[in-house]
Amino acid sequence: MSMALPTPEQVAWADCGVGVIIHLDIQVFEPEYDFRRSWGYTPDPRKFNPEKLDTDQWLEAARSLGARYAVLVAKHCSGFSLWPTGVHDYSVRSSRWRGGRGDIVRDFIASCRRCGVLPGLYCSTGCNAFCDVDDVLVRSGDAALQERYNQIVYLQLDELWGRYGELFEIWFDGGVAPRLRDRVEGLLGRLQPRAVCFQGPRSHKSNLRWPGNEDGQAPYPCWAATDEITQEDGAAAMPGLGGNPDGSLWVPAECDMPCRAQDRAFGGGWFWRRGEDELLHPLDYMVERYYRSVGRNGNLLIGMVIDDQGLVPAADCARFSEFGREIARRFSAPKASCSGNGLVHELALESPAAITQAVIAEDIRLGERVREYSIEAWDRGAWRPAARGSCVGHKRIERFAPAASDRFRLNIGRAASAPAIREFAVY
Repeated sequence: MSMALPTPEQVAWADCGVGVIIHLDIQVFEPEYDFRRSWGYTPDPRKFNPEKLDTDQWLEAARSLGARYAVLVAKHCSGFSLWPTGVHDYSVRSSRWRGGRGDIVRDFIASCRRCGVLPGLYCSTGCNAFCDVDDVLVRSGDAALQERYNQIVYLQLDELWGRYGELFEIWFDGGVAPRLRDRVEGLLGRLQPRAVCFQGPRSHKSNLRWPGNEDGQAPYPCWAATDEITQEDGAAAMPGLGGNPDGSLWVPAECDMPCRAQDRAFGGGWFWRRGEDELLHPLDYMVERYYRSVGRNGNLLIGMVIDDQGLVPAADCARFSEFGREIARRFSAPKASCSGNGLVHELALESPAAITQAVIAEDIRLGERVREYSIEAWDRGAWRPAARGSCVGHKRIERFAPAASDRFRLNIGRAASAPAIREFAVY
């Protein structure tokens, strides 16, 4: 049967597993600012002055948690731009940082190259307080101002996608608005045709989808194959975004979450505020999100805050390193593993062990073929089920009660075509 298949870029993205999304904006220097409560006002750009800014430090922190790609929020909803845009004056060009001669996007991309982390960029097209725009519409309703804003979006994306080399990922927060779609699609195809795009235009070959929440977790099952590309704002959870194994599109889920709890005003855990280190998520919470994202056939995108000095705070760096070490401890040394084609895959351990989890991975270049499976342990002369599931895709992590045995097997009960198992491992 015909099934959806990934692009090579989507395969490379899935192999990354974990990424970071980095937030730094004008409200870090004026923390009481909330653009939706302050229409007609934006903070003075001269307040922006992260004197110790060090993008190498950002990327080293990202590497310590196991991130293989990083997305910089180059412009969020304030409209303040982290590069010296030629479109307007509300950017680093008008700040005190480096005398207005700096370019954080350029520095970020260079640090990605040096640190071996794949670069991505986010640029909000839907909201821009400096331009008095919300949900892509100029709030005054003035047609000329609307066309001017549409042109600003196009020109800024042209700068971001055309100045800094090839990008691994592009983030469209809330999707691509219909009134901007034609211009954006043409620009994307010309400047960054190989980028994977979170909620990109339907015509793009390598899209990613939102899983329905900003809590770092996918539903289960969560098929990469689907019939829809979600376009909704990520501010509220939505059910029913688990995909369709027989869908015609390959659009895997990227599960984003802030590293700090969102229990304050707008911005919550995505942006740094003084005195909020206690809101940093505990290690066990972050590890659980890994299981519920990477372990459910998605990627985990962890928010990284930058403080008013231009650095990842020490508390966050320590938590990221802790997380990276814990994931490596859990998954770097399987008791046994195998790969191959067919419905049954058996493992023989060197000696009996109390196994509590297993990793299954398909060769997704051939599509999602597995539809039902069980993991079984040999016990007193018979195979006994330890776990059952449906979706495998790029990676499925199963956890179960300790099963003491020296033999385990993956038994695929139903498949759309001959299964190709990239890995079956027990821990």
